[in-house]
Amino acid sequence: MAKPKSGAKKATPAAKKDKAARLELLKNASERVAKAATKVAKAVKDKVAEVTKGKAPSAKSAAKAGKSAAPKAAEAKGKAATKAEASSKAEASTKGEAAVKGEKAAAKSEKAEPAKAKAASAAEGKGTKGKAAAAAAAAPAVPALEKPRPRATKLPPVGSSLTKREMEQLLSAGEGRGVTGEGSLKGRLAVTDGMPYLVVVGRDKRELTFLLQGPDQEVLPAYMDHKVSVSGLIRKTTNYGGTVDVRKYSAKKPEAEAVVVAPVEMETKLRFLSPGETSMVTSAGMGAGIKGFASLRGSLEMTGDEFVLVVSNGGTRQQVSFILEGKGTKGMRKSVGQQLFITGVVEKASGWGGRVVVETFEPRPAEARVSREDMEIVHVEGEVPTSVEVKLNNGLTVRLAEQPGYTWAIEPTAAKRVGLREARFEPGEGNAGTREFFFTPRNPGSSELEFFLAKAFTPGVVERSFKINVTVKP
Repeated sequence: MAKPKSGAKKATPAAKKDKAARLELLKNASERVAKAATKVAKAVKDKVAEVTKGKAPSAKSAAKAGKSAAPKAAEAKGKAATKAEASSKAEASTKGEAAVKGEKAAAKSEKAEPAKAKAASAAEGKGTKGKAAAAAAAAPAVPALEKPRPRATKLPPVGSSLTKREMEQLLSAGEGRGVTGEGSLKGRLAVTDGMPYLVVVGRDKRELTFLLQGPDQEVLPAYMDHKVSVSGLIRKTTNYGGTVDVRKYSAKKPEAEAVVVAPVEMETKLRFLSPGETSMVTSAGMGAGIKGFASLRGSLEMTGDEFVLVVSNGGTRQQVSFILEGKGTKGMRKSVGQQLFITGVVEKASGWGGRVVVETFEPRPAEARVSREDMEIVHVEGEVPTSVEVKLNNGLTVRLAEQPGYTWAIEPTAAKRVGLREARFEPGEGNAGTREFFFTPRNPGSSELEFFLAKAFTPGVVERSFKINVTVKP
């Protein structure tokens, strides 16, 4: 094989070297374009993230960033293409192919950049919408504006007047719905939601509420809590209220409550009781509340530690007795069971007795007792229900033990039927005592005799009782 002449250029290796340099240059240019596109995409992505987090104002800034980054990428691409063109002037065909490939790559990158920018703006828009929805959900709900209530400013034509029966229905709670007519009402003015209402006290003391309408509806709220009288067309729309088309009205300011001055207690001067008042004091069921100086006569007894003066109906449930108190009671114990004449301040608290503040007392001879000689007397001792037989005009005695604060008694009708002659109190040991009932039957027959242990001065309060059957034989 013939060797090439010295100084001749080797075509094949030189072509290989130029081709590799061009390829390397194109490769570097495409890498730069790719890096620029990556930077643009990253910038757009960061802007979208900022908008989503609330750091960027809107999607327009991201779009502007994308547009400003696109020329930079194009400029870098143009520089790379110029360098490639200057270095590859020797091989026009090869350079043309490389330039075509570079243009195609640049076109692809340019097409990809607007697409990425659109995706970024869409993502930014979605993020903005989501943020707006979240903000709307977190914000407090704005209360809806209340519509103003309609106000009646025109008065209807004058109707027929209400009858007395219709007024009764109008002022009765629970009835009268539908009653309509001209009339007048009085009551207290109340304001609810800026509307005047007249509160009227009905027939059964229950309140009725009427809405006041008409041209004066704007003025009436100024008279809240005043006493208002209105006249006009009244309609009872419910059983507990209605409306009034006010033609005339008058308001009166509520009067200030007068300060009640406590009356000064004046010491009442005591006086001597008249004979009539004294008779009422000693009568059963009469003279309650009488107080004054008086003189009383009666039998002295004891209930517990208290001295008691029996003035009438002794031994029956209509007995009138007084508790004796005061300094004048000293020395009375030895006179128990005797008749006393007492002077002092008498106060009858009820129809069955009261209290006497004793000033002086004098023992009086005992009344003449019924002689028990030549009598056949039947004795009953203690609270033992039994049956006894008594001869006509003879005697029957019943002896019962009393307890402090209580006394034995019988009904007045039974006392009259069986013939009660005496009911003597006999003091015992300590504060206890006994009471002896002495009867002299005058009418033959059988009867039931009931004894009651009642509270002193309150004969209606009975502790216990027992009965005895009495048969009177001629």
